Amino acid sequence: MPKFMDVHHGMHGITPEALRAAHQADLDIQADEGVDFQKAWGDPDSGMVWCVSEAPSAEAVKRIHERSGHPTTEVYPVPVEA
Repeated sequence: MPKFMDVHHGMHGITPEALRAAHQADLDIQADEGVDFQKAWGDPDSGMVWCVSEAPSAEAVKRIHERSGHPTTEVYPVPVEA
């Protein structure tokens, strides 16, 4: 299954607890689109959050994030990793 990295902006001041809650919101509904969210990272100062997932498409990733309350427009395929 293809791997994706997505980026969220505007999450200034995000705490570890808030990041876990946002990630859990994705996990709770990810099966609806066949997505497997694997990890999330956040930077409270820049307000950026990054997520890595395996999914059938970038659109599936976007739909889950939209439904869980933290939409993203930036979803990038990860075709090569080391």
